Amino acid sequence: MGKDKATKKAKKGDAAAAPASPDTPARAPRVGALLPIASPLADDKLSKKVLKLAKKASKRKQTKRGVKEVVKALRKGAQGVCVLAGDVSPLDVISHLPVFCEAKGVPYVFVASKDELGAAGLTKRPTSCMLLLSERAKAAPAADDDAEFAEAFKDALARVKAVQASY
Repeated sequence: MGKDKATKKAKKGDAAAAPASPDTPARAPRVGALLPIASPLADDKLSKKVLKLAKKASKRKQTKRGVKEVVKALRKGAQGVCVLAGDVSPLDVISHLPVFCEAKGVPYVFVASKDELGAAGLTKRPTSCMLLLSERAKAAPAADDDAEFAEAFKDALARVKAVQASY
């Protein structure tokens, strides 16, 4: 009547491990539908720059990830750039963040994918929002690349402000 679990797993594993045929086009990863409030949305160039900066900031422990951490940091007066994912579902999860960022004077920008934002934050989990902090924590030791990071941060901050002003 039914197949045993080992047989099902083997078939499932074979299907997943089987390579696509050469005449089948490779599929790009699917990006979810963008939110209606996702503006200002970063173009490809700005998105790459912001995600690269997020990766550097994550290595330096200069990020706050997730809605709860970001709101807490903003409430305490943290400064930086807020990066929001444009494909979060449901919308209510992050709908208050753009208004909150504007009230606190923190520039923000949307990127297309929460998966890309999570990967830039050096985690396997998708992330709905991330705050890239402008300064290290007081207890963190100084690093050799402080000047390089500060320059990259200033450049990204200026571009995000320009995109936000044109919006």
